[in-house]
Amino acid sequence: MSIKDNYLEILRRKGEAAKRSGRDPEDVTLLAVTKKHESDELQEALDAGATDFGENKVQELLSKYDEVHPERWHLIGHLQTNKVRQIIDKVTMIHSVDSLKLAREINKRAAAKDIVMDILIEINLAEEDSKTGISKGEVKELIEFITSECDSVRVRGIMCIPPRVDEPEDSRVYFKETKSIFDNLKELDLPKDRAHIDTLSMGMSADFEIAIEEGSTIVRVGSLIFGQRNYR
Repeated sequence: MSIKDNYLEILRRKGEAAKRSGRDPEDVTLLAVTKKHESDELQEALDAGATDFGENKVQELLSKYDEVHPERWHLIGHLQTNKVRQIIDKVTMIHSVDSLKLAREINKRAAAKDIVMDILIEINLAEEDSKTGISKGEVKELIEFITSECDSVRVRGIMCIPPRVDEPEDSRVYFKETKSIFDNLKELDLPKDRAHIDTLSMGMSADFEIAIEEGSTIVRVGSLIFGQRNYR
């Protein structure tokens, strides 16, 4: 199947999963993950109707930014503070904020560009040493610190990557837990101009339908659209 066919099939499956969860398919964003894929491949997805691209690394995003023009770029991988200035005016949302230090740098760079940057807090649910993100117990406090200090940052919600499992269905318990955290965050009394909790980014190629059934509003799908990555 072509990239176009792949994209349209994932779009169909996304829609069916949204309907099963009683939601409008338009309420779930399909984020095409572009890691290790070439610009001509991205263009095929764009031609098929893709609107949102997600990149893991700053340098890779920059290398594609002037060649491919989706409606929105997202930075979904770990972000070092010294790289923030390079992408602050190029992305719509940063999915991987995991410290007050990083939030402060994003705030500083966004203020210099006279913009407000939307961010998600990355949660490391199982507190795995191999993954970035904060523990679930730290989320509320971090959001409260960010919203009290950073007036050029707007917290939109959370992102998670569950532990690796043998079967996609085994991820459901982690998605349920993340959705519960998300729902609790929506109940917090936060400044409206600095927090608009409406975005839950969870689910990837192997388990995106389960994530949607459990409440995800953004799914991050790469290999099912573009094929396996070339790591040469």
